[in-house]
Amino acid sequence: MRPGQPWLDTKGERIQSHGGSILYVDGTFYWYGENKEKTVTGSGIWHWGIRLYASRDLYNWEDRGLIIPPEPDDPACPLHPAKQVDRPHIIHDQRTGRFVCWLKIMGAVQESTVLVADAIEGPYRIVRTGLRPLGMSAGDFDLVVDPDDGKGYYYFERVHSELICADLTVDYTDVSGSYSTHFPHPHPPYVREAPAYFRRAGKHYLITSGTSGYFPNPSEVAVADTYHGPWTVLGDPHPGDTTGTSYRSQISSVFKHPHKKDLYIALADRWLPDLPAEVSAKVLDRMAAMYAGAHDDGTHDDGAGAADAPPGLLEPSTALADYVWLPIRFDGDLPYLDWHDEWRIEDFD
Repeated sequence: MRPGQPWLDTKGERIQSHGGSILYVDGTFYWYGENKEKTVTGSGIWHWGIRLYASRDLYNWEDRGLIIPPEPDDPACPLHPAKQVDRPHIIHDQRTGRFVCWLKIMGAVQESTVLVADAIEGPYRIVRTGLRPLGMSAGDFDLVVDPDDGKGYYYFERVHSELICADLTVDYTDVSGSYSTHFPHPHPPYVREAPAYFRRAGKHYLITSGTSGYFPNPSEVAVADTYHGPWTVLGDPHPGDTTGTSYRSQISSVFKHPHKKDLYIALADRWLPDLPAEVSAKVLDRMAAMYAGAHDDGTHDDGAGAADAPPGLLEPSTALADYVWLPIRFDGDLPYLDWHDEWRIEDFD
């Protein structure tokens, strides 16, 4: 693994699986995420579908194509390339064998689209659109299934407010109505988003980022004894990162290797690889001041105005975004992410 270096598939092309996660099914690793190959500034294209890759070793990835293709001929469809489709998460329903995919659709009000398929490679069909879970504007999220009882949980950012843990329905296509609230903050960039959940030794962990668009910021890790908390904030898990930008990346998910005793891999995107760390720090300061002023009346906007937004925030070029995959090191119950120019899965028991 070479974090932050361009990663090519078995055909020699850049891997396009951003904001992604990994599922292990029948001896094969499947890595899926946002296809950003056409997302360059000025294109008007936010995504070009959800792409899937397959591997036996986590190093070499075969492109299996678009499992959820874009719908360029239907501007009203949530899968139109101009729609801000983000962060796919797929659940494998062990009871039915079905695969359930949630997509965040960003806009003035952030909503969810839910699709289902009989196989991980699809075809997927939409079963819900315009879903506002619990009546809330729902941002970045993660989906979790308890390995013992099969109960599903949905962690999401209540936009520019707090993090929600909501119980899923039995079929994983909606929320049941039961939920809890966590990590309240008055405005970006401090509000927590991009939740990445994992469980180890009976403890529940959440890694989150601040809200600053594609500009990186410090991660934060929290621990709890139950899915619904209460959560104890442990701080930034990147002790060696003096820039405060999570090694210039944003974590999308954490994957537990099924054949290793204690190997948890944090999957992250380096959305803007050419962006200097000092620029991100200035952007965070500017956003904090901008939103603090915008929220003097107690209201919450769902996005920065074009005139005041930092350059590149509204229409960034992410076609050449890279990946930062790092193993999590544990000191007792405390998780840390150390930088490695190169590391090997074989070095773990």
